[in-house]
Amino acid sequence: MSDNGIRGLHHAAYRCRDSGETRVFYEDFLGLPLANAFEINTTITGREARVLHSFYQMADSSFLAFFESPLEDFDFKDQHDFDLHIALEVDIETLHVMFDKGQASGIETRGISDHGFIHSIYFRDPNGYVVELTAKTDPDDNGLRNSARANLDTWQETKPAG
Repeated sequence: MSDNGIRGLHHAAYRCRDSGETRVFYEDFLGLPLANAFEINTTITGREARVLHSFYQMADSSFLAFFESPLEDFDFKDQHDFDLHIALEVDIETLHVMFDKGQASGIETRGISDHGFIHSIYFRDPNGYVVELTAKTDPDDNGLRNSARANLDTWQETKPAG
């Protein structure tokens, strides 16, 4: 790995319809503790706003964050897996526990998908986002990086014209 100065993910931020129902999904269902929430009334450019910014902490100390901005229009829609999704790493035991928990909770639950190097399950959160829980089949990622560039190059040469 090169040292490009980027230390890791601090947070990824998304819009949410309702901070309360988002909290129920991310904290109560997924088990990510609500670590911070604050209101933003003025943007860095001086524009007035009325936004709640909330943060849910993961085990590696990074966060998933959400903005609720009820006074601004935003086109919430159910996302397609290929368009936008959030993938979170778990171990294989947790993957199976969460699959059962999702089904028992009446949350849209799909999987278990075998992608070769990972197994994944998928939920839909209250905002329409797909949340993927994924477990590595090879914890050391042996061989993955060796073929990544060749696979991308082959794709570039053979992909259908759009």
